[in-house]
Amino acid sequence: MKALVLFSGGVDSTTCLGMAVKKYGSEEVLALSVYYGQKHKKEIEAAEKIAAYYHLAWKQLDLASIFADSDCSLLAGSTQEIPKESYFEQLQRTSGNPVSTYVPFRNGLFLSSSASIALSNGCEVIYYGAHSDDSAGNAYPDCSSAFHEAMNQAIYLGSGKQLHIEAPFVNCTKAEVVKRGLELDVPYALTWSCYEGGKEPCGICGTCRDRAAAFAANGVEDPAIQRGE
Repeated sequence: MKALVLFSGGVDSTTCLGMAVKKYGSEEVLALSVYYGQKHKKEIEAAEKIAAYYHLAWKQLDLASIFADSDCSLLAGSTQEIPKESYFEQLQRTSGNPVSTYVPFRNGLFLSSSASIALSNGCEVIYYGAHSDDSAGNAYPDCSSAFHEAMNQAIYLGSGKQLHIEAPFVNCTKAEVVKRGLELDVPYALTWSCYEGGKEPCGICGTCRDRAAAFAANGVEDPAIQRGE
């Protein structure tokens, strides 16, 4: 294997997957999906379908127990409701702290865990889908360029300089992520982004709003909505 992709089954990670497949070929890409105790498994179900679409190796990792003490609103054990408003509106009430859907140090944990798996499978690079819209206003601090640079240095040194990480969209907007994915014919119809686990996306949580705006900015309808799932 050449590349491991942290793969949620959403828009950003699927675009990273498409980039990795284009660069290395599907036989050299390993997709890793993580269950962390979220309220539904719709994204993981989507990830399985997309991995099959690309005909590549797919692994799952269960890290739910690590977040058992967190009250993040995304988690099954949380007492909080998932906000039904934009991230900008949510940040008006956080006093500079992350939003309630921030899972404590999730990307740090995911990257550290995937580094071990990547090294064990002979990979030289890990891709993940952080982008600038998520880090804006400190909503998700583990999506920032500063965080990426620090983790890349740690993983590079900790792996004996065998492994590095790439966040190709860390300085891009979600609209730019979608633009790149459309160029690569990424199967967005198979992806799932909504924080809720209903039959159809709720359309009003923060990630649904961001997804809709990103497709609209590219002048196209969201193919997952067209599909009616």
